[in-house]
Amino acid sequence: MKINQKIRDEHGDGSTAVSSDFDAEALAGMQAKSEEFAAQGNRVYLPLAD
Repeated sequence: MKINQKIRDEHGDGSTAVSSDFDAEALAGMQAKSEEFAAQGNRVYLPLAD
């Protein structure tokens, strides 16, 4: 626990992080992949193609 507090003291707790255009682009990309995954049936293991 002491190391966690030391990291927070030195680097902050993340609440002051600045959002960027990259964040919005990354979230949009993750949403697109999520929709693609759902369209394929939400299955991790797909049947092998012959």
